[in-house]
Amino acid sequence: MTNIDISLKKTRSLLHGVLLLDKPVGFSSNDALIKVKRLLQAKKTGHTGTLDPFATGLLPLCFGDATKFSQDLLDADKTYETVVHLGVTTTTGDIEGDVLQNCPITDMTQAKIEQVLMQFRGEIAQIPPMYSALKRDGKPYYAYARAGITLEREARLITIHRLELIDYQAPYLTLRVQCSKGTYIRVLGEDIGHALGCGAHLQALRRVQVGHLSLSQAITLDSLSNMPDTERVQLLAPVDALLSSFPIVRLSQELTRRFLHGQRLSLMKEGVVIPNKEGRVRVYGEENGQSRLLGTAQIKEFGVLAPERLVTTSHSG
Repeated sequence: MTNIDISLKKTRSLLHGVLLLDKPVGFSSNDALIKVKRLLQAKKTGHTGTLDPFATGLLPLCFGDATKFSQDLLDADKTYETVVHLGVTTTTGDIEGDVLQNCPITDMTQAKIEQVLMQFRGEIAQIPPMYSALKRDGKPYYAYARAGITLEREARLITIHRLELIDYQAPYLTLRVQCSKGTYIRVLGEDIGHALGCGAHLQALRRVQVGHLSLSQAITLDSLSNMPDTERVQLLAPVDALLSSFPIVRLSQELTRRFLHGQRLSLMKEGVVIPNKEGRVRVYGEENGQSRLLGTAQIKEFGVLAPERLVTTSHSG
């Protein structure tokens, strides 16, 4: 093995950053993660929210220190484009299920559709589907469903921030949905079909945005597979790409040392510029004359900075 090969292998094992993948149809989120992990020969990895195998679109993959902040994207709003097939219901609410019922579509106008969509904007209650990874007694719902067992599920409050009618060409209804975490687009499609009086299931689903991250920045699995090793590594966005919506606090070298030891810092006493309001921030500090990401923190009352998730590896910022 040459020195270049050894250096490249070491770099891969220490990968830190975010790769925006355009997940193809037929792959589970975990399948896609395993494939990319092998291509990059990375160790510590994770993804930020699952996509069903029939779904495509934006799947942010985290490597190294970026995995510490993956929860922030799990909690973030998501945006989807979906095609709803009116008049046909299935066991799973999508094209992977068996057909349950066919219903003729009559007198279906765009005006009627728009009127029904109004019912699903804002905060609504949604019952999670049986075909989901939610668990009861340590067993996922889909395992019960495959055994022919239907469990009682409590409705959960979700928020549909935007619900736009993009197109209607019977029997297909194309929608764009911006929603809170925990929203099942399959269930939304079924519920819209029920409200229209004809039933429905999802024909297609594509995630186009997660938080502030966009599908336009993503790469396909095929393109990634066909790249030279060195180019794949260069595709990783920095760790703080997950945190760009947070205000910034910058610390001196001495405050950096104290912060990384988990100490709370009174920023006003230290003369540090702080955001105008309490809440989460990303923190940068000085190290060897350079600025680097230290992690996230909470601004508390009276300008107290409380460490949250710390990064021990140097990432410039």
